[in-house]
Amino acid sequence: MCRNIRQLHNFEPAATNAEIEAAALQYVRKVSGSNKPSKANEEAFNQAVHDIAHITAHLLDDLVTAAPPKNREEEAAKARARAAVRYGTAV
Repeated sequence: MCRNIRQLHNFEPAATNAEIEAAALQYVRKVSGSNKPSKANEEAFNQAVHDIAHITAHLLDDLVTAAPPKNREEEAAKARARAAVRYGTAV
């Protein structure tokens, strides 16, 4: 899985359309193997991003959980702490 795709489910506030679109873009980039498509593939690339973002939004709307929503700032702090341990840098 691409490390740039972040979990979007069960956050308060909920994931924005921009976050969903960014995750879809990262997914399509990973699957297609290119950051920017050629002119010949641009329409298919953009359509794939749009379709995946649309389906992802539906998925997030339909998922249910009994767990309390996560706080974005707390999760980001945990990720920074894990990165500091992994890469030996200061938090």
